[in-house]
Amino acid sequence: MDITDFPAELLGLGEPTHFEPACAWLRNDLFARLAEHSFRSIALETDRVAALDGGFSHDLGEVAANQQLLKWLREYNETAGEPLAFHGFDAPTEMFSAPSPRTYLEHVRDYLGLDVDIAALAGDDERWSRSEAILDPAQSPGASPEARELRVLADDLLVALHAAAPRLDAAWERANVHAVAGRGLLRYHAASAQPGDRDTRISRLAGMRAVLMAENLLDIRAIEAHRGPTLVFAHNGHLQRSGSGAGAIIGARLGDRYAFIAGSLGRSEAIGLGEPAPDTYEGVLQRDTRTWKLADVPDGRQRADTRPDRGYFGLDATLCGSATAVWHIAIGSGSPRTEPGAGAAG
Repeated sequence: MDITDFPAELLGLGEPTHFEPACAWLRNDLFARLAEHSFRSIALETDRVAALDGGFSHDLGEVAANQQLLKWLREYNETAGEPLAFHGFDAPTEMFSAPSPRTYLEHVRDYLGLDVDIAALAGDDERWSRSEAILDPAQSPGASPEARELRVLADDLLVALHAAAPRLDAAWERANVHAVAGRGLLRYHAASAQPGDRDTRISRLAGMRAVLMAENLLDIRAIEAHRGPTLVFAHNGHLQRSGSGAGAIIGARLGDRYAFIAGSLGRSEAIGLGEPAPDTYEGVLQRDTRTWKLADVPDGRQRADTRPDRGYFGLDATLCGSATAVWHIAIGSGSPRTEPGAGAAG
């Protein structure tokens, strides 16, 4: 089985955890392979606005493999007849904070040349970005009269922006990304202002983030549709076709045009993960695998030695049931580098 065997327009490559370096290194090699077979873009789980300038959110800019990816893209594009594009598809939110929509909406206002005092409505940026605004609905500005007015304004700016579509160019695309991000932040803050117990609120905000991710991915595909397929790389939980994450929304919208390959990990020093039991999904995949392989979804059971504190939950029946295939890394904590196009390393 080869990574180029999947005819999807949007190919989701899941990673089992953000904290195993081997996943991102191997992703780079696989995208280089896909670039030889008509793929023209890659989308990562990072803030879409930051990615416009080759930046990252959530401290992902410190990941060596991400730095190497951008370096390789720049070098490739220097001589490419058709360049490769880099996108982020996440909202500009952190785990327990979300910024003010002010700068995003002001960018659109300035592009359109309008005279609107957005700062007066938004107020101090800190009242939006502090963790209390997300953790305590009573301290969230998301349901304030000013926030409601900003949401109307955000919609009006998007209408005005799309009315200016005849001027569509890179500057317009940048303004559109800022407009969507600003509106998304207002939605996120409105959701954080709704009452409920902690679990209900976390679930609500996760659902909102999934919607924002899916909207961004659909927009990215609309932009890239005439150029070629897109590889999207993120945690399994975001890309799986089951449940209520972005992958489930994308799968419902795109059907067979979206394929999901689940990420699997045998053992990893980086996250303190030992060898899997032989009858688990990972144990079955571990057999006869020296470094990594791309394989059919195996039969097995869920492993018990997961590491939720490191974002690792392991393969389970629901995840495997939504995957077209699995890419399994036998031993992490390194760079299982392969030559582009090497396929399953065995």
